[in-house]
Amino acid sequence: MAKKIVAITSCPTGIAHTYMAAEALEQAAKKDNIEIKVETQGASGAENILTKEDIREADVVIFAVDKNIDTSRFVGKQAITVPANKAIKEPSELMKKALNYEGTEIVKGKSVDNNEKSIDSATGIYKHIMTGVSYMLPLVVAGGILIALSFAFGIYAFEEEGTIPWALYQIGAGSAFSLMVAVMSGFIAHSIGDKSAFAPGIIGGFIANSIGAGFLGGILAGLIAGYLVVFLNKNIKLPKSLKGLKSIMIIPVLSTLIIGLLMYYVIGKPIHIATVHITEFLSRLSGSGAIILGLIFGLFYFDLGGPMSKIVYTFGVGALAEGVYGPMGAAMVCGMVPPIGIALSTFARPKLWNKDQKEAGKAALFLGLSFITEGAIPFAAANPKIVLPSCMAGSAVGSIVALLLNVEIKAPHGGFFLMFIPNAIGNLLGFIIALIAGSLTTAILVTILKQIQFKNKETAN
Repeated sequence: MAKKIVAITSCPTGIAHTYMAAEALEQAAKKDNIEIKVETQGASGAENILTKEDIREADVVIFAVDKNIDTSRFVGKQAITVPANKAIKEPSELMKKALNYEGTEIVKGKSVDNNEKSIDSATGIYKHIMTGVSYMLPLVVAGGILIALSFAFGIYAFEEEGTIPWALYQIGAGSAFSLMVAVMSGFIAHSIGDKSAFAPGIIGGFIANSIGAGFLGGILAGLIAGYLVVFLNKNIKLPKSLKGLKSIMIIPVLSTLIIGLLMYYVIGKPIHIATVHITEFLSRLSGSGAIILGLIFGLFYFDLGGPMSKIVYTFGVGALAEGVYGPMGAAMVCGMVPPIGIALSTFARPKLWNKDQKEAGKAALFLGLSFITEGAIPFAAANPKIVLPSCMAGSAVGSIVALLLNVEIKAPHGGFFLMFIPNAIGNLLGFIIALIAGSLTTAILVTILKQIQFKNKETAN
């Protein structure tokens, strides 16, 4: 009788990693005669949803996730939690470990009134931040594209009140971008302290944005609000008859008051000053500063769209929110280069790649042009020692060239297709040069290293 696994896959953006992890698990399960059902929690919501019967019949649960998810349906089941990238790269090994209960834990749940949380749940700061970012991204993308569309009418056309470009800019910058820090902060807090933390989190983020503390202030407000609610929930003891008031009134009011006062009188101003200095530094970025930042971007992109890459992207989004467009230009080039570079290698030297890889190269080219770095993952999973250094080098070169040529991108997504929106990319020629430089670096390096590997194998045989 085949073993049965149920799984959930989810990543901060809910686009590539979510579905690639699901596909990898399903293909490996078919090969290993394991029954599996995978629920994807992506940008379009939950799909292939696990039923109560699916969960009850499963031998083990796999959570391949990069953000916090609700696990209450799985209480009492043996489960293993890994990054989505692990499921993509090592699906068979992951399922084998899960079925042998290596690294698994029983999903715990306790009946706690009013969404009260234990201090033990206040862990994984990175995951909490990425959860907030995942909810913020639709606002960023919608707002950024609308702002870019307003620039299509002329870079200053939005200044004329009542016009279409003015309306587009107001929707994008005045509404979507104004809300994004508050939304991010609210969901960071919610990830830590559950529903009781949402109000102080979103209000703290709104205050951060209004006083100029921006993206950094929003992250800090969300973290403080979340952990504050966890602390208050644990330490405020009330009789059963009054417990209903705790989550509805006492915790939200007290935590909102504390986070509000902290933002206005304690941490808001220092964060605002730091944000101003960082913004000024990024605005003047050139020479050695651009080279160092470009190298950092390239190094951080080693996981090809995974958690570390999301740090680079989030950094670009934060700068974008402050009206500095250079880092987003570098980040977008950085993320486009790996799949494009590998695709070029499969076209130029097809003998070095197997049939499946040559077909994947065509898809990788389109994904790279769309700013979906994950198109390079199948190649990296098959040959990490060659592919990863080549991708990192190409991403670094592309980022450095983009920064040195003052490439500015005013939308947070779109890749090559932003070229068709006038003024969305500042220094379009520089963007193309940076993209070509980075992609050729990856293509040449990966081809040379593959050639050496190929010759060594022939010699050995």
